[in-house]
Amino acid sequence: MSDSIKEKVIEIVVDQLDAKPEDVDESKSFTEDLQADSLAIVELVLALEEKFEVKIPDDEVDKIKTVGDAIKYIQDRTK
Repeated sequence: MSDSIKEKVIEIVVDQLDAKPEDVDESKSFTEDLQADSLAIVELVLALEEKFEVKIPDDEVDKIKTVGDAIKYIQDRTK
């Protein structure tokens, strides 16, 4: 199941941040590597919440800095 979560998160990141799939992996920072601004981060979080049916509180959003952080957050809440 974790692989499908990883794939879906990466797919959402690629779609929301208009990134190339080959440029997105777990080590990539949303702001530094993928050039996401605060509005893009909000839209990304909303897309993740909708796709995985989870709520990501604002204080948790601040801790999600990389694609890997987002994958782990979703995995931890969808077990």
